[in-house]
Amino acid sequence: METLYYFVLVPMVYIAVAIFFIGTGVRLITIYRAPRHPTTLQIFPEKAPKWLLALYDTFLFPTIRKHKPVFWVFLMLFHMALFLLIIGHLELFREFSVFQIIPHTVFLGRGVVGLILSICLLFFLFRRFVSPVRELSVPEDYYLLILLFLTVLFGSQMDWARTWYGYSSVAVEDYQTYLLSLLFLEPELPESLMYSGHSFMLIVHVFLANLFLMFFPFSQSMHSFLSLPMNKLRRG
Repeated sequence: METLYYFVLVPMVYIAVAIFFIGTGVRLITIYRAPRHPTTLQIFPEKAPKWLLALYDTFLFPTIRKHKPVFWVFLMLFHMALFLLIIGHLELFREFSVFQIIPHTVFLGRGVVGLILSICLLFFLFRRFVSPVRELSVPEDYYLLILLFLTVLFGSQMDWARTWYGYSSVAVEDYQTYLLSLLFLEPELPESLMYSGHSFMLIVHVFLANLFLMFFPFSQSMHSFLSLPMNKLRRG
């Protein structure tokens, strides 16, 4: 069992990160080298400022808000919660004073961020069982959403246990020791990560996160890297 835990927490993490960056780089290069579209994708009449409008289209989804307001609400909640989740994971590496503008302990929101993400992902998943989205969905869509939901759920379980029920067998410092050791290529696993009530949840969370990283470059989620460039093309 210890060997399995070590594989998931160390070698598999390196493998997943390598596949993520190499796969993403290859996909972006392939897209860049693809033949240019024969017609313009620009929206007319032109409006200025173009960069500001491209940012507006990318982050506020005005078209979705106009035609699918309920979906837009969940989409905005998801992206805001995802942003806070990324900040929380950065804080697991070290303390950043800039993130303490609103004083908090890791994670920000005392479990609400994970709850919002879980609810949003369930909404995205279940809407794919209803027409017309069902007819447009492919197996990859369901796989990705289920994988991401389970990753968030198992990660949130540890946060909820600590913030809602006072169960804190693993300290933030233990996560920082582990993640920094991976970053500097000197893996170190504190005993609390291997032999605590959180160990199983952590292993499953990291395992699922590894699968997500490895799958991401080959999924439709790659559009997240292309949203701003595409909207800039549309705005001219």
